[in-house]
Parts: sequence; structure tokens; C-alpha cells
Amino acid sequence: MGVRHEHKLAATLRQIRSDEEEAKPMWIYEKKLQYPVRVSKCDPRMARFLIEQYGGADGELAAALRYLNQRYTIPDKVIGLLNDIGTEEFAHLEMIATMVYKLTKDATPQQLEEAGLGDHFVNHDHALFYNNASGVPWTAAYIQAKGDPIADLYRTSPRRKKRAPPING
Repeated sequence: MGVRHEHKLAATLRQIRSDEEEAKPMWIYEKKLQYPVRVSKCDPRMARFLIEQYGGADGELAAALRYLNQRYTIPDKVIGLLNDIGTEEFAHLEMIATMVYKLTKDATPQQLEEAGLGDHFVNHDHALFYNNASGVPWTAAYIQAKGDPIADLYRTSPRRKKRAPPING
């Protein structure tokens, strides 16, 4: 990157920061889920599968943070888009958390153990914790950030495509 390009980039970043300081609140939170979550029975086994989407490498938390982080190295024209996508991922995270909570809230320690969530219960009781389906804690290593917008987005996009389809019913 040449000196001229670096100066132009620095000036652009200063302007973005200035614009953001004058902007209105970034998020307005509605106290309802984006889509209703209907869970009719206790099912810790299903919760274990969903936990991957909660705190796994390709889950909603990692996706939200990836998009929100990548917006700082992307051309100005698409910053808002990545912000919108990252925010949307947080809405998905909230829905997954609600599903996991509802699927496990009435589970006995024995049911959690049989579903493969025994270690989770020992460490966290019925509280949610960012980990994958195997119990491995979430890590910032899941976030792609190389400073090359194309490479970063390329690595983010395929992760989102291979997700399991939504569960209906």
C-alpha cells in the first residue's frame, strides 16, 4: 500500500469516526423475538444440536462478530450492509438462546447427562454458555480478520452457507 493510499484511507477512517460520533443510536431493541419460538416439550438432545449454532465456530455469535468486525476494513459503500447483517445475526443468536433455554429448562440432571450435556450442567447448571455441541468453549479464533476485505468476506460467506436448514414444527 502506497503512502498516498494510506493517507486517503486514514482520512476516510477519520471521517467515518466523525460521522459515527454524530449519529443517532445504532440499535433500537424491541423486547420481542424476531420470530416466535414455540417449544412444546423438554428435549435436551435437540438443545445439544442447537448449542452448536449458539457458540460454535459457524454459529450466530461468531457470525455476528465477524460481520461487525469486518465492516472496518470494507469499502465505505458497504459498511452499513455489514452492520445490518451483524445485527441480524444477534437476533438469530437470541432466538437460538431462547430455543436452547426452553428445551432444557425443565430437564433433570439425568436427562441432560443422557443428551450429552452432563458436563455443561456440572459447570453451568441450566445457564447458557457459549460453547459448541462438543462442549468446547467459544473462542475469538473463530473470527476471520486478515485486513483484506475480499479474503475476510470469502471466509465468512461459505461458513454461513453450510448451516443446517431451519427446523420447522
